[in-house]
Amino acid sequence: LRRFGDFQKNLGIAKGMLTTRLRTLVELGVLEQVAASDGSAYQEYALTKRGHDLFPVVVGLRQWGEAHLYARGEPHSVLLDQAGQAVGQLVLPSKSGKPLGW
Repeated sequence: LRRFGDFQKNLGIAKGMLTTRLRTLVELGVLEQVAASDGSAYQEYALTKRGHDLFPVVVGLRQWGEAHLYARGEPHSVLLDQAGQAVGQLVLPSKSGKPLGW
């Protein structure tokens, strides 16, 4: 999703609230407004490098929430890769590639 209307439709939140949140993400450098990819007069929101770098943080928080905040058997969404396969548990590797532990 890149356009305001698409965000609003997908999230189902009030336009004013979405405006405030998107403005904050732009001010923090997570998103930037760019010309529409289809050449129209619209503006779109695109992730900055800072936004891209948040990806493992968001995935890690999501996986933690799935493991600790749902009751046994409670339904929740599943994070899928581009091929439609479920994403595995996030693992932090050492420089040598071995999984880090406590």
